[in-house]
Amino acid sequence: MLRTMNEEETGNPDAAKAGEDGEEGVIAVRRAMRILEAFGVEDSHLTLAELSRRTGCHRSTVLRLARTLAMDDYLAQRADGTWRLARAAGWLGACYQATFNVQEVVQPVLRELSAATGESATFYVREGNQRICMARVEGPKSIRHHVRVGASLPLTLGSPGRVLLAFSGEAGEPYESVRRAGYMMSLGERDAEVSSLSAPVYGMNWTLLGAMCISGPISRLTEQVLLGHKDAILAAASRLSRSMMGARQGA
Repeated sequence: MLRTMNEEETGNPDAAKAGEDGEEGVIAVRRAMRILEAFGVEDSHLTLAELSRRTGCHRSTVLRLARTLAMDDYLAQRADGTWRLARAAGWLGACYQATFNVQEVVQPVLRELSAATGESATFYVREGNQRICMARVEGPKSIRHHVRVGASLPLTLGSPGRVLLAFSGEAGEPYESVRRAGYMMSLGERDAEVSSLSAPVYGMNWTLLGAMCISGPISRLTEQVLLGHKDAILAAASRLSRSMMGARQGA
């Protein structure tokens, strides 16, 4: 029976060790990223115990990686022993937001959509198997659906994620139907008390950039009400797509 020889069989133990080190290196990088992602917009600093809890890593592992991240200013340790995000992390965040022109391009369209529908409006982008809340305008009503900027949510639950999958070419249903309709509504799919309506946003050369949505309590945003907002969100998504294309061309 034919088989491929591994590094040990070829008599190259150094190559085998390099493969192992590479694997360990990837794991270490992913753990380091989880430490940075553990911080939320309301977390000015976190204890080692809290970082361990949020990342699922042992305290000794978190401490070792946190000290490594601090060497390049991604984290900083305060006098009381807690950790905070540092200059390099802030610079990455600023660059990321600038890339998508959040303040200049996305926010005005979200404000208009929120004003037109009376609901919260959000812009999501895809990162791997997650959708990230890049920008958000809270609706005027006191009872509303809350999502913080920077939050990571699943792609396969809720209309924004399914729109991102559909217009990324995901096969089968419901994605074929979403592509034909040009939008998707979700009633209690990710959260039993929340409904949403989403449409795709494009950039240069009609490259998918993200998904725009409105969301709110399902008691208020029924299927009939969401359908009534369909034209508003399609128009807003089209307007934002044109703006993003223009912003990219002018960059």
